[in-house]
Amino acid sequence: MAIERLKAWECVGCGKIDAPQPCIGVCRDRKVELVYGSEYDAVVARIGSLEAIVKTIARTTPRAGEWERSWRALQEQARRALG
Repeated sequence: MAIERLKAWECVGCGKIDAPQPCIGVCRDRKVELVYGSEYDAVVARIGSLEAIVKTIARTTPRAGEWERSWRALQEQARRALG
């Protein structure tokens, strides 16, 4: 998933955002990169899904002789999380 980063300037004093270039000089600006909130939310949701799978893997101990069945079930969960 490619996330578009918007280049902008943020005033260190008042927090004003200005793009695509800095203001005329009355503020002290610093370069910032912004992303759309919907794209950020999508990434956070995906991270949450993948984190849940990693926790399951870390906390799961298959029964004797059942490791392959457990592994295949975890693979299926991971495939679903990846979309």
